[in-house]
Amino acid sequence: MTSTIEPAVSSGPPLGAEGRTGGRPSGRLHSRIRSGLPLLGPAFVAAIAYVDPGNFATNFSAGSRFGYLLLWVIVGANGTAMIIQSLSAKVGLATGQNLPQLSREHFPRSIGLCLWAQAELIAIATDLAEVIGGALALRLLCGLPLLYGGLITGGVAFALLALQSRGARRFEVAIAGLLAIILVAFLINLVRAHPEPAAVAGGLLPRLDGGDSVLLATGILGATVMPHVVYLHSALTQTATRSGDTRSGDAVRRRRLLRGQRVDILLAMGLAGIVNAAMLVIAAAVLPGAGNADTLEGVHAGLGSAMGSGAALLFAVALLVSGLASSGVGTYAGQIMMAGFLRRQIPLLARRGITLAPALGILAIGVDPTRALVMSQVALSFGIPFALVPLILITRTRAIMGELVNGRLMTATASSLAALISALNLYLVWRTIS
Repeated sequence: MTSTIEPAVSSGPPLGAEGRTGGRPSGRLHSRIRSGLPLLGPAFVAAIAYVDPGNFATNFSAGSRFGYLLLWVIVGANGTAMIIQSLSAKVGLATGQNLPQLSREHFPRSIGLCLWAQAELIAIATDLAEVIGGALALRLLCGLPLLYGGLITGGVAFALLALQSRGARRFEVAIAGLLAIILVAFLINLVRAHPEPAAVAGGLLPRLDGGDSVLLATGILGATVMPHVVYLHSALTQTATRSGDTRSGDAVRRRRLLRGQRVDILLAMGLAGIVNAAMLVIAAAVLPGAGNADTLEGVHAGLGSAMGSGAALLFAVALLVSGLASSGVGTYAGQIMMAGFLRRQIPLLARRGITLAPALGILAIGVDPTRALVMSQVALSFGIPFALVPLILITRTRAIMGELVNGRLMTATASSLAALISALNLYLVWRTIS
């Protein structure tokens, strides 16, 4: 596939280059920092999807209804995301191909088509959350009707994608800057919320409280571990070691690239985890038992009543930035999935229209937007095993991964996570039917 994004790791000074400072420790440190900076970026693009408007809906609902009870779910989901994104990044580094391409090559055609079909449904569910979130934010900020806000969100996100044609670094820096805006907004509100440290610590103890808490826990997991960025991350790193046969190049350099990607993931996913935890903690601290906190409009109003108009403004700005940035990332992920699974590409405008139309339809017919957001995250949770199982099978195969193949412990850990997520989804289906 020909992509308009070239991973940041394909440029910059060679890894391990020594500084020209006479061998002084400060010179070596400076050189390592400079050589490591080009590695930062792909995980920040993936991380923006972990703080999309779906996270706002599930995290604030969980905090207002159950207090700090589900904080451990956010922490666990964030740790799961780090593991999964590390495996995805490693696929691109080890093979020079992305996960959809490898799935097409190494699985039967029927399975590949099924994987593509569910991936397209996941892309639609993803865009549903992002566009609705942006539209809600514009209504809160400017009073715009939801349908108009959805159109504006889709248009601005499309313009953001134009940065890809001007180079990977510009796109990655723009996404990282938007993530920083969301982080700062919630850190300010978190400090002003004055949460109780003992209560926060209590939320780290794994436990649940009835079926509704399971539903929200599943939604949090679906909103945090995003299937489409499992595919996308492998594409963002796939050209890093490309030099003919990717497994015959410099093994030392590939391992350095892998270490750099792990730092990238720890930083980016760590920041996304802080944002998600802050959402729940703020809701638990200032909106406990608030009936209207089940909607994002209610959260906005509740924050304004409890903490002042500044807190409500920061919430709305963060929601808008989240919708714009994550919608652009989701559209690019859709291109990766179609090109990889089918060897087909369609114009970006058509791609945008396919995923945007259902969200605009939801807004046009007047479905409760926050409820649609929460249910879209539950749908995303059902898509996780379809991305995770092929990822595990590929990364455990030495013939594909070479010396970067997973060890037994990593394979067992990833398999356990896939089994746990699948069990949660089956329980949710049983509870819904019964």
